[in-house]
Amino acid sequence: MYEAKTKVILQTVEVTKRRQVGILGGNFNPVHNAHLAIADQVQQQLGLDVVYLMPEFLPPHIDEKQTICSEHRLNMLQLAVQNNPRLEIETIELHRGGKSFTYDTMKVLIEKNPDTDYYFIIGGDMVEYLPKWYKIDELVQMVQFVGVQRPGYKVGTSYPVIWVDLPKMDLSSSTIRKMFASNNEPRYMMPPLVIKYIQEKGLYLDEE
Repeated sequence: MYEAKTKVILQTVEVTKRRQVGILGGNFNPVHNAHLAIADQVQQQLGLDVVYLMPEFLPPHIDEKQTICSEHRLNMLQLAVQNNPRLEIETIELHRGGKSFTYDTMKVLIEKNPDTDYYFIIGGDMVEYLPKWYKIDELVQMVQFVGVQRPGYKVGTSYPVIWVDLPKMDLSSSTIRKMFASNNEPRYMMPPLVIKYIQEKGLYLDEE
């Protein structure tokens, strides 16, 4: 008589938690406290692992914006986020060069990071402009849009957008550039290290 032996094999299934990552794109010419507040608050309110500030090489607008070289903009971003572990920098568009379309950028990032869910952060003005975005129907299947209200823009869209409640900060890079050109230091509007960098490099002195 043989003793039947039952062998129980326990298979452990390792559940990998998907990363939740925010992306805040822009020219950041220069980065200021409104950019940083938006990125930080979206990270905290949505419980994201991290938010990447993603500087563009050239904006994909028909009316091209004048901007300083990407090296300066990247250096200022690095100074701005260095003391906040919740904020980092994504340089994919700087390395690629040329005009940057969000669809193309996110397609590459998703292919490189299949374990990541992306939350693309935009202002109220960009929410209104969504119907004109390049390949928007495909893009809304790839990322979750997060909308942040800005003064003067109406909230409302047929596209799926998560709205984050933030104080309205009517602060723009163009205003800050004009302040530097007028020798008016924008204290409390941007990180002191970024102000120092701009002054040391003599940036924005010829802003009209």
